[in-house]
Amino acid sequence: MKSYVFRTIIEPDDPKGYHGFVPLLPGVHTCGDTPAEATRNLRDAIRCHVQGLLKDNCPIPQEGDALEAIQIFEERDLRVAYA
Repeated sequence: MKSYVFRTIIEPDDPKGYHGFVPLLPGVHTCGDTPAEATRNLRDAIRCHVQGLLKDNCPIPQEGDALEAIQIFEERDLRVAYA
């Protein structure tokens, strides 16, 4: 049986709760009162999205197709120059 792997991100949402999303699946976002609830809701959202892709005979993106990079900025790089 084939497995699919999706990187998910759960982050605090202002003013309360948590926001979850899947970078590889644009439009797949959800929320929850706790990280666990956001994770469960995200799992349901992923399932629904992938089922739609399968129904439409679209390819399912794989994490191996994605490129992840971390950008590092020094404080001096972020200073605004005033003329």
